Parts: sequence; C-alpha cells; structure tokens
Amino acid sequence: MLITPSQLIDEPLAIDEAIPAGALEYAPDIRQIGPLTVTGQADLILEHRSASEQVQDIRLRASYRGELEVLCARCITPVLTPLQGQFDLIFRPESADAEAGERAITADETEIGYYNESGLLLEDAVREQVLLSLPGRTLCKPDCKGLCPRCGQNLNLESCNCAETSQDPRWNALAGLAQKLVN
Repeated sequence: MLITPSQLIDEPLAIDEAIPAGALEYAPDIRQIGPLTVTGQADLILEHRSASEQVQDIRLRASYRGELEVLCARCITPVLTPLQGQFDLIFRPESADAEAGERAITADETEIGYYNESGLLLEDAVREQVLLSLPGRTLCKPDCKGLCPRCGQNLNLESCNCAETSQDPRWNALAGLAQKLVN
C-alpha cells in the first residue's frame, strides 16, 4: 500500500490491511505464516521551515499481528512465533534534508525515517518494525542441544556416533610445549 501526502491533505488515511504470507521477505531464517494484519492511520504533518517552504511529513501510527516461523538458532528446527506490536513513526521526504556535506542532527531527527518521491510503502515500514520486534536469538526450547558440529545430527532427536573427545589436529604442534616449559 502506497501512502502519499496528497492522500492525507483533507483527512487522515485509515489503514486496515492484511499483508499475505510471502509478500514480505524478512530474512532467510524467518517466514511469515498466514496474513499479517495491520490497522491504524496515517496523518499529514506540515512543517513550516520558512514563509515559502513547508515539508510534508507522514506520521504512521499502527498495530500489527500475525505469526512467523523462525528457525531455532541451535538446531534449525522451525519455531512458531506469534507476533504483535505497535508503532508511531514519522517519515519525511528524502529531498527535505538533502543538503550537501556533513551536518549535525538533533536527537529528535534520529527518530525520523524518509520516503521517496512516489510515497511511503506501508509494507516497508511494517517489515522493519517486525524485524525490530523479534528476539535476537530464537530457541525451540531453553535446553536445546543443537546440531553435532561433525555430522550435523540434531542432538535433540538422538545421539550421534561421533567420538566425544576427538581432538583438533591443529593443536598437535603445541602438545608437548607445557612439559618443555616446566623443565
């Protein structure tokens, strides 16, 4: 859904969308299961910079709800993750702050996103908020044993036949060093 300032001049735009599974690409280990519902509204905020210049910011306030399938960080088993959240964001036209060179920004300006000439894509804002709301690491269970580093067997399902104490041959050169230092 494309949101443009011209849509918001007379009144706020009500948002009631269902983003279908597969419409947004999150990450290789994250998959949306079923629709992601988004409800809220978009408003136009006019910022008067001078008598002849005004900037049309878009304020997007919405909530979302859906389910994602995230791969376990240890054993790569899919984990169903219910998700819901809300956000209140301000977006400014890219051209409004496009000054040449470096400049300092205020703390308030760090909270502003930007949209291009054609407008703001709701899906882009929602995708970003969904990714920010996910935990940094998802586990299928707190005591997940993960995969065997040698054969790849899921150790939650069964043990593997790999030697428990196999030694990395790269350490062989240092094997007798401790004895030599003591003598």
